[in-house]
Parts: sequence; C-alpha cells; structure tokens
Amino acid sequence: MPLKEEIAKRRTFGIISHPDAGKTTLTEKLLLFGGAIQTAGAVKHNKIRKSATSDFMEIEKQRGISVATSVMGFEYAGYKINILDTPGHKDFAEDTYRTLTAVDSVILVIDCVKGVEEQTRKLMEVCRMRHTPVIVFINKLDREGRDPYDLLEEIDKELSIHTRPLSWPIGMGSEFKGVYNLYEKKLQLFFSADKQRIAEDVIAIDDLNDPALEKYVGESYANQLREDAHLIEGVFEPFDMTLYREGYLAPVFFGSAINNFGVRELLDTFVKIAPTPLPRQADTRAVNPEEEAFSGFIFKIHANLDPNHRDRIAFCRVCSGRFERNKFYHHVRLNKNLRFSSPTSFMGSSKSILDEAWPGDVIGLYDTGNFKIGDTMTEGENLQFKGIPSFSPEIFKELVNKDPFKTKQLEKGIRQLTDEGVAQLFIQQMGNRKIVGTVGELQFEVIQFRLSGEYGASCEFQPRDFYKACWFTSDNKEQHDKFIVVKGNNIAYDKENRPVYLAESAWMLQKAQESYPAIKFHFTSEFAEKESISH
Repeated sequence: MPLKEEIAKRRTFGIISHPDAGKTTLTEKLLLFGGAIQTAGAVKHNKIRKSATSDFMEIEKQRGISVATSVMGFEYAGYKINILDTPGHKDFAEDTYRTLTAVDSVILVIDCVKGVEEQTRKLMEVCRMRHTPVIVFINKLDREGRDPYDLLEEIDKELSIHTRPLSWPIGMGSEFKGVYNLYEKKLQLFFSADKQRIAEDVIAIDDLNDPALEKYVGESYANQLREDAHLIEGVFEPFDMTLYREGYLAPVFFGSAINNFGVRELLDTFVKIAPTPLPRQADTRAVNPEEEAFSGFIFKIHANLDPNHRDRIAFCRVCSGRFERNKFYHHVRLNKNLRFSSPTSFMGSSKSILDEAWPGDVIGLYDTGNFKIGDTMTEGENLQFKGIPSFSPEIFKELVNKDPFKTKQLEKGIRQLTDEGVAQLFIQQMGNRKIVGTVGELQFEVIQFRLSGEYGASCEFQPRDFYKACWFTSDNKEQHDKFIVVKGNNIAYDKENRPVYLAESAWMLQKAQESYPAIKFHFTSEFAEKESISH
C-alpha cells in the first residue's frame, strides 16, 4: 500500500489525566471496542488478580496505578490506532511529557465529580505549548457529579482552551439515562448491568422533537435534553475542525468508561476528526511524514519488559518513510549503522515481530545499550529531532547495597533502570557512592521494587541533602579543574563520566556562580540548548 494511504490510516494519541480519573480504564475500553481484547481487566481493586492490559509492571498491578507509559496498537473501522497510555501520578510526569512528543493528539480524561485537578493543568500546559489537539472525555457519569455546564466553564477557565460538547448527558448518577451524540444525532441508553460487555443500544434520532424520545428517556428528561441542545447550539461556537487540530478548541464527550458507556461515540468521532501523523521539527528542518526516507526518534527506554528474557526495549516513533525489518539505519548520535532483526509491535507487555512500520507507528527495538532517550535514526541524513524534554532532579538519595553478594546485579540494575529516564545516577568517586536523583518520591519505591524483583538486588535509599544537580562546562580549563578540587565533596560524575556539582542550597549555588565566573552551570544533562521544560 502506498505511503500516503498508510499515513491516512494512522491515529496516534496519548491518554492523559490526573490519577484516578479513569484513564487506564478508558484505555481498556477502547481496546475492548477495537476488538483488541475480549474482556476488560479490573483496574480499581488490587484484590482482583486480573489487572489492566496497559499496566504490565508488577508494581503497577500491586499499587493500582500506572508508573510507565504503555503502547498499544489495534485496528478499528479501517484505521490503525496507536494508544500511548501514560502515568497519571505527578512523580512520573517526565515519562508523560516525553510521550507527548511522540503523539499527534491527546484524549484528556476528567472526573465529573472532581473536575479539573492539579496534574490536569500541568499536562494541558505541555499540550498548549505544542499546540497538540485535545479531546476531553468527562468520565464517571454514573456517579453523582458536578453540573455539566459548570464543568465546561471550569475547563475553559482553568485549562485556557475553548470547549464544544459533541455529546451531552441525560441525567447523572442514579438518574443517568444515557448520552445524546450531538455530532452524529444518535441516542445511546445507559445500562450498567454488565461492565464487561459492549452496549449496543444506539438509536438514531435526527430530530429531538421526535415524540419517540419520550418513550426512551421519559418526558421530563426529553424536554431537558431539548432545552440543553438548544442552549448548546446558541452558546457554544460550532465545532471547527481547523481550530481543534490547531489546539484551540477541545470537543467534549461524556460517559462512564468503567461501564463501557460513551466510549464508542468517543472512538467513532475520534477516528474521523483526529489528525493523521504530523510533520516533526528537527534541528535543521521540518520532516514531513510523506518523505520516502525513514526517520524516527527514541522517546522511551524500558528494561525487562519481559523479566524472563532480561530484554531492553527502545520505543521509536516513526516520523517519515517506511521502516523495514533487517535493514540498516543510521544512528545519528553514534554515527554508526544498526540493523534490527526483531522489531516489535505492542499490546501492553505482549509483543509481536513486525516486518514494516509507517509514520505514526511506535516500534520496539531490542537494545544492547546503543540508545539514549532523544536519539534520532535516519537513512543517512544527519539530523536531530527536537523537543524531547529533560529534567533537573529535585530529590536525591544514596543507594545503599544490602547484599554484598549481589553487587554486580545491583550495578547492572541501577544503570539499566536509570537509562529509562525517570531517574538519574550520579557517582561520587570517593567511596564509589551512588546518588540517585528524581523529581518524585514514588520513583525510589519503584526502583527499589524493580531492583529486587527483576535483578534480585537488595537495597535501601538514604536521603541526601542536595538542592540541585548542576552540570558545568568552561573554556577556562584552569578554573574548571580548580572548581573540581575545591568542591570535591560535592562533585559526582554522571553515567557519561561528565562532572556534576551537587549544590547543597540555592545560596551555595549562587556563591559558586559568583566565585567561578568562567564556568557555565547547566541544570539538565543535555545542557541549556536542549532544555525545553523546567520545573
């Protein structure tokens, strides 16, 4: 099939939300409607052994939260859909931010009871910065939630984006009757009896004045729906595809993901309006997906996706051309050519070998340590895709080995896990001390859990009182070397053996900057020119 046709079929999007808004549940139900899975997993109750398809790490199953981005692909109505389910927890925001560089649009899930929450605001800032198209799914309509008009007003105000309802709820909570699809002019009635089943009760009602409406929802709800629909048409601007795709207008859907309700309307409309794979900006030019030559970038690395095989997978977003199995591609940073005999597609932790991939697809490449997050691959052109954010750690702890017989396993494990980008490793040469820096406390718990479960290494973390990690460079070698000697107790080295100053306070950092004017301090490992998000 020609390149243009393959691109036109692709829809690659991320699902984002505040924790517990129902994001992973919605992902499950989209897979259910797409026929990718037969029954939905229980994601809310840890006592139920069946876990969400997208939450494949053991700690995710135990804690009932997502801590890593999952990639899932399936076919639906002639489209190839790629879902990237992201962590909701703020401690794993970097993983989500990086994933947003690999998608063409986003579905934002909001809890109808809680409305807009802290993490929702932060994620929307990133979407606005990139002009990423956003669809809003207001979830949990089977609960007693807030007034739909109040929720829309809050979204407009708090998230700085205009909204346009494309579906509208009839009642809420115990009185929830169903949803009217304003875009398709169809009514779907709500039954909560079977959460594992796809509801088929969709009734076409082109004219809301049709007396049949009363038969389905009752007179008072029919009249209320007519009044609401009239008000929506009068108050809200008409749905404009261009404004949506430019990130200025968010279509809104209502439903109950755990009851499979309102999900089909969302999915059917999404495949029609969501953008196909978009051009990507590189350092030298914009790369168009329709270009014949392959290009792609690494936005995520995951060690031990299959603990039985100790594999390390680099997730590559295809940006242009056609990727082919067993063909040599150019690794721009290393300036060498690599060939991949077993590239994979994903369904959560399940993988299958693929022979080719197209723009918008996410492929897994088995990695022996060649890749870092942000790496670019091409068919020979030396370009670097831009916009992969890097982060300055905010919490520092020393890694203490509890089992000297497992030192090698601990060394290997901490290096592989920090390659994933959710934590950074600094080594103080005096005593070979390992300092791990993260932006959230929960990451230490995840690392400790995975070191034990995946590498058999026993460890603990002891807090270290550092304020900031600062990489430093200078054209003045004498001052550079003097700084390392004078600040010896606070100097560590990252995994690339670059010196890092671990400042104990903002005041100490300021004094260092004043005392050593020839030294430039940088707050991410990629240094200032690549720093696109700062905390």
